[in-house]
Amino acid sequence: MISEARIDEITNALFDGLKFPSEPTGLYDPLRYMIRIGGKRIRPRLCLTAYSLYRDYISDDVLEPVAALEVFHTFTLIHDDIMDCSPLRRGMPTVWKKWDNDTAILSGDVMLIDAYMRIGRAPRFAAAQVMDLFSRTAAQVCEGQQYDMEFEKVPEVPMAEYERMIGLKTAVLLACSAEMGAILGNAPEEDCELLYKYGYELGMAFQVADDYLDAFGDSKVFGKPIGGDIVENKKSWLLLKALEKTDDRRGLLDLMDLPVDTPERRDFKIAKVKAVYEALGVNDDARAEVVRFSARATDAVRNLHIGALKKEMLCRFADKLVGRAK
Repeated sequence: MISEARIDEITNALFDGLKFPSEPTGLYDPLRYMIRIGGKRIRPRLCLTAYSLYRDYISDDVLEPVAALEVFHTFTLIHDDIMDCSPLRRGMPTVWKKWDNDTAILSGDVMLIDAYMRIGRAPRFAAAQVMDLFSRTAAQVCEGQQYDMEFEKVPEVPMAEYERMIGLKTAVLLACSAEMGAILGNAPEEDCELLYKYGYELGMAFQVADDYLDAFGDSKVFGKPIGGDIVENKKSWLLLKALEKTDDRRGLLDLMDLPVDTPERRDFKIAKVKAVYEALGVNDDARAEVVRFSARATDAVRNLHIGALKKEMLCRFADKLVGRAK
């Protein structure tokens, strides 16, 4: 079994050494910039973790499709930031802000192409299956983004529709990462399906945890200011649960419409909305939902055809990802 420390070492080395064409610099510098300021590399780490359940050695020919997962994810971030008009990503200027919209669109496009080129270098025995899984997932992520944009235009969204959206926008890429690792490791078909379910349920837990931490986390740990979803009137899991539970829906919606044009007004709005969340208990509901989705992921792990130590590694991965919100 490949150790978690070794997986981390390989992942870090992979992205430290990731290469893009040198010219034209105006096209490829944004790609280098985004990879350089990258996050936790959750998706490639999950892919390599799943792969390691069935192989004791990480061969070079699996690293290109593993890298493609992060390259694709980064492409979605570049375009999401344009659509959301977000000025910062991981505390740094977003591509459209640092360069311009046209550059961000074109650089995002070539990043998607780069991801497909890397997927195309998958080992021959797995190439068709990996390409099919990746292409299906890429389309689903776009579908999730479309639903997310449509939700911005309506005052309320049913929780079931929100969960469908985050399933497409967030969970399917984690599911793809887990199943792709299993495919590259030549795992049994049943295990590939179980690892997809593990990744999907973990992705759902991850998004609800992210919504919870946005309001109730520690900004130093969370990595961005607390209350961003409230300030931006985003339809988070907490807001939708609060709208389900409150007897004063109009009052809550009015709070969400409060101005945030000064630091004082921003802080006032965050405090007021969080007070409503706490009074309704939706902060506790969110943590319980994280536990529920995490338990579903764990249930999938139990049925895998692997040893107990390997199952424990998957459980540790899940706990590291969402444990702060449990």
